[in-house]
Parts: sequence; structure tokens; C-alpha cells
Amino acid sequence: MRVAVVPEFQQRMKHGGQTPGYATGVPETDVSMNGALFLLTVNFLIAQLFCVFFLIISKRSRIPAAGRWFAAAFAVASLSAIFEVIIRYADVDRLASFGAFSSLFGAIFMIRLGLGRLYAVPLNVMATASIVGASLTLNLLIYDLPRSTVLHSLGYQLPFAVAELICAAAVYRSGRRETADLTLMGLLSLTAAHFVSKAYFAVSFGAGKDAQAYLASTYALVSQSLGAVLVIATGLTLLAVIVVDIMDDAKASSEIDPLSGLFNRRGFNERVAQILGRPLSAYPHCVILCDLDHFKAVNDTYGHAAGDEVIISFARMLREHAPPGAICARFGGEEFAVFLTSTGETTGDLFAQGLRNTFSSMAFPGLPDAVRLTSSFGVAALSDGEIIADAINKADGALYDAKKSGRNRVNRTRHDAAIDFEQWQAQA
Repeated sequence: MRVAVVPEFQQRMKHGGQTPGYATGVPETDVSMNGALFLLTVNFLIAQLFCVFFLIISKRSRIPAAGRWFAAAFAVASLSAIFEVIIRYADVDRLASFGAFSSLFGAIFMIRLGLGRLYAVPLNVMATASIVGASLTLNLLIYDLPRSTVLHSLGYQLPFAVAELICAAAVYRSGRRETADLTLMGLLSLTAAHFVSKAYFAVSFGAGKDAQAYLASTYALVSQSLGAVLVIATGLTLLAVIVVDIMDDAKASSEIDPLSGLFNRRGFNERVAQILGRPLSAYPHCVILCDLDHFKAVNDTYGHAAGDEVIISFARMLREHAPPGAICARFGGEEFAVFLTSTGETTGDLFAQGLRNTFSSMAFPGLPDAVRLTSSFGVAALSDGEIIADAINKADGALYDAKKSGRNRVNRTRHDAAIDFEQWQAQA
């Protein structure tokens, strides 16, 4: 330790015969320094834990690169604590101080790279390289200035604040406004403000004239304490964002039919319920049920692989022709459904006729070029106060009539009692 030690007798004379610091006789500078070193150790361990957590959770994420960047960021940030400990015990203050700054500064931009992957907001490489280069150069230029001066404090802390704001801007630009996203954006902005406030407090309360004196100051103890809190809060929020993304992806997968890429029945019902739950839903809506004619014969004659190609082609046709806001689903087998918002039965009938004509002219991979298939449709309107299950049941009845009448037809709602769905399946 290179801090000058004043003989105990001289310290007692300067302080009215009392030893400064705790009752144990430990000098106050040593108490502050030991407290700062303890918090540096805590920050290091916390960063390592988050590194492990992100590596584990990245394996479950649909964007594993984001989790890996976050893990790398916390691993690199932990080096800052090591460099500050080196300042305490080795005679390489300039190199260690630059290492502490650059490791933490680089870690923030690694978080920005992870956010870019997670939120699909790419980083401007040229602008980032300019900011990083200017910040590192500035850090070297201000090293010999006393740490309690305005120039050194601002020159040291502002690059961190700018980097945090760049991260917050990435979340904002993504347009995502879920609770976890807003919390992360707020925390990143708060951390930026924290770095600016550190410049003020370093000048007001004193951060020492050099790196050694900084570690021995009360300011270092407070700074490391707040830093630990923000590291934990930011790490937990980043984890929450990834977990929410994993949960959303799992939910979406459970609502998507894997073969057609359309919603399954559960996803269809969920999306329709959201529309019908709007305060000003513009009725009537329209439900169309579609069924491929003689589809079993396709599987029996040409194989299930060819049958899958037919399903995929029909689903693609629905996506390409459906108007904005329409909900397309595969209910199972060769049965499909379309929900048209704010659309009457007549318009739904015309739309179904267009689908029928288009499908009947399509060729399919795995089937002979001369083979053409047909489909049947049932159309029903959903009026205000009516539940979606009733509209689907009416469309089932209309579809049953279309199949019974010779197939390759579009039928609208029967106004008598709708046929039972299981009965229709048995007869189709």
C-alpha cells in the first residue's frame, strides 16, 4: 500500500489525542477503502452470476445471440472490479484505471449489441466507433487531472451516461411498450442520470486527487453501493425481458399450426375474442369455414407428403388473399376458417367465391400437373350480441349444405337449426 502512514502519536496530536476512525483504531481512510473493496468484490460476484444466468437462458430464447451478448457484457464489466483492486495493491495506476474505465464502457456497448438483436434495432457501427474512440482518448487525456475537478469528473462520467442513453434509445426505437420494456428503458435512463450525478458529487464531496485517494474516499463507498443496486436492477430487468420474450414465443407456438403456419383453433378463438372485446366493434363480422373436397383420396393416392403440400398451398392462398385484419386458421385436417372483421355475409360470400375459383385452378407439388382440386365453403355473419361459437356453428351448417349439394360450392347461412358438428363430420 503506497498511502503515506502518519505515526499514531502524530495522528493523536492532530485529532486532540483521539485516534480517527472506529474504536479499533483503524484509520478512517482504511475503513472507506476496505468498504469500497468489499463492494467491488460483491459487484464482481453479481456480474459473474448474471453471466451464468444469461448463458443458461439464452439456450431457450428464440434469439440466443442476445443472451450471449448480455452474458459477455457482465463478464467484461466484472473486469472493472479487478482493475480497481489492482489500483489498490499494484503500482500500475494509469493502466489499471484505464482498464477499469474501458471494461465498463465496453460492457455497456455489449449490452447495446444484445438489445439490437433482441429488439431488432441494429447499431450504427461508424457512429459507435467514433463515440468509443473519442471516449477512450478523453479518458487518457484527463487522467492526470485531480478527480475532484469538474473537467475530470465530467470527462470520466459523461461517456457512460451517453452509452446508457444509446441503450435506452434502442428500446424506445423498437416500439415495444410492454411493462418489462418500459422498465428497462426507465432503468437505463436512470443509470445515465446516475453517472451524471456522480460527476456532481465527485466535485461536491471530493473523490480524491488520484486513483488511490478515490478508493479511500467515502464517495467511492457510496458510488460502489449505488452501482451494485443498478447492476442488479439492470440485470434482473434484462432477464425479465428475455423471459417474457420466451413466454410470448411459447404462447405463439401453441397457437400456430406448424404445417400451415396459420392459427390453430385456440389461436383463432383468442384473436377473435380480442376483436369482439373492443368497445366499438363494428358489426356485423363474417365467419367462413373451408373444407378441401375429397382430400382423403389425395393422401391415399399420392401420399401424405403430397397432401401436406396441398395444405401448405391452401394456407398460402388464404394469407395472400385475406384482407388486412382477417384471421386465418386451420382447425384441423383439411378444414380452415377465416374471420373477416366488419364484413357482412354478402361480402364474405364474394370473398369465398374468389378463394374457390383460385384454388380450383392451382397446381400442387407432388401431384400430376393435370390434377386440380376443389374446396367447399360455408359463410355466416356474426351480429351484435352473438357469440363466435354460434357463428361457427351456422357456418358449419352452410358448409355441410355445400358438401351435400355436390361440393366445390359456397353456401351461406341456413336459417333453420344448424347441424351438429360431429354429425357433419361423420357425413362429410
